Amino acid sequence: MPDLAAPPEVLVIAEAGVNHNGQADLAFALVEAAARAGADVVKFQTFEAASLVTPNAPKAAYQRRTTGEEESQLAMLQRLELPAALHRELKADAERRGLRFLSTAFDEPSLRLLVDELGLSLLKIPSGELTNAPFVLQHARTGAELIVSTGMASLSDVELALGVIAFGRIAGAQERPGAAAFRAAYASREGQAALRRGVTLLHCTSDYPAAAPSVNLRAMDAMGAAFGLPVGYSDHTVGIEVALAAVARGACVVEKHFTLDRTLPGPDHAASLEPDELGALVRGIRTVSSALGDGVKRPQPAEVSTAEVARKSLVARTAIRAGAPLGPHNIAVMRPGTGMPPLRYWDVLGRAASRDYAAGELLDE
Repeated sequence: MPDLAAPPEVLVIAEAGVNHNGQADLAFALVEAAARAGADVVKFQTFEAASLVTPNAPKAAYQRRTTGEEESQLAMLQRLELPAALHRELKADAERRGLRFLSTAFDEPSLRLLVDELGLSLLKIPSGELTNAPFVLQHARTGAELIVSTGMASLSDVELALGVIAFGRIAGAQERPGAAAFRAAYASREGQAALRRGVTLLHCTSDYPAAAPSVNLRAMDAMGAAFGLPVGYSDHTVGIEVALAAVARGACVVEKHFTLDRTLPGPDHAASLEPDELGALVRGIRTVSSALGDGVKRPQPAEVSTAEVARKSLVARTAIRAGAPLGPHNIAVMRPGTGMPPLRYWDVLGRAASRDYAAGELLDE
């Protein structure tokens, strides 16, 4: 997956989500802010509210906190839909600004819009759809690279979803989907190879905002070990520290919600970064990513001149005449480090000096 796994850079997804509040001018402003912050991708959410939730579906607790109790989830989401034409305009604007455009589909018509009309070759399966096997299968059959978010999931949930994806990648059109077929596809060599070619997992805690103790960043390691796939992190905590810590733990993708103003009405603004904070996050990610290196412990080129000054060598403690025996009385270990290494100290003890030395002169025996 060259688009997602190109070290030492981390793919930074600026999650505009529904923070456009259904307003085109706000959506374009979010694209501009993501570009100014230096993100790689700007991501929205695509859905037909009537296909996504029932009329009496309740809001999540965080949605009730941010948007009140009176309005239904359906009514709230209807206000946050993006028209198809606006998707095309936003994609074009993002690409003009050097950003990759991405959106998360929550229903089949929205998925078809992203793939068939917008031509997206990278898709994100959101945490809430991870257990929606028919929809996961539809994603898999597009052939697009997939970022799979794993909020609210156990390892077994993730494995089941990966089985669906593996089946969608390798099964023939006549093969019947089902739990047994998904397990077989996941267990097959062909299925595993298909997953490695096109799937990245995102660790995530689906709470808005998420408290740091609920994040469990070490689960990234557990997923990487269990599935052998690249692992990133979708961050819902307040601030940028936890996202930076995820990069230090090896996240290859970081996704973070952002807004133009946290005080705007809407379900996600309060748990989002403002533009200057998004910029600080991107700069921090680039710094941490560059600092990770290749893991080989060796002197860095920048350290060479420091080593010459800070390390030590064998030197003449006093003036030494040629032929005089060398010992603690006339040799010492002192800076600089450009002469004989101190490890040779025991080799020269008792040896006759090969030439005259002035006090403080580096030995070259």
